[in-house]
Amino acid sequence: MVRTPLDWPVLRQLRGPDVLGRGPAARSRDTEELTPRTKTADRVVGSVCPYCAVGCAQRVFVKDEKVVQIEGDPDSPVNRGRLCPKGSASKNLVTSPLRQQTIRYRAPYATEWQELDLGTAMEMVADRVVKARNDTWQDIDEKNRRVRRTLGIASLGGATLDNEENYLIKKLFTAMGAIQIENQARI
Repeated sequence: MVRTPLDWPVLRQLRGPDVLGRGPAARSRDTEELTPRTKTADRVVGSVCPYCAVGCAQRVFVKDEKVVQIEGDPDSPVNRGRLCPKGSASKNLVTSPLRQQTIRYRAPYATEWQELDLGTAMEMVADRVVKARNDTWQDIDEKNRRVRRTLGIASLGGATLDNEENYLIKKLFTAMGAIQIENQARI
């Protein structure tokens, strides 16, 4: 593409209807040819920002099963389409090549770490939760009262969880019989 002095923004501004240079006169051909990533997305998925307890809604734009953009959801009464700097950087949290894809695990008494895939690590956690619950289950306490609980499992939530996540965690741990359920915000 050959560029001439007539393409200069100041000349376009003086020759055309955009004398203040706030519209088409200020835009280059390259800018006009750009297509937003959100326009070419296959689908949009609703999500919640993972960083703090505010729970800002996000729209996740997906193309070819890959995240191409994350923006604030303008329909949300919480953030009305706006995100803080950390929330705006959510895309990098999911798509960064530096993101860990495996779990580092050191077996008891081992001196070396080993890499595990996420599925294997989740199975190990689930097996240990079930075992701890079964090993420490109490139907009746020392005063012969029916308690149906376990003291072998506890939960300590963090301030990065929103109300919905805390609600689901509370329901999960209560259903498992745990009674020691706390949140860092109360400590």
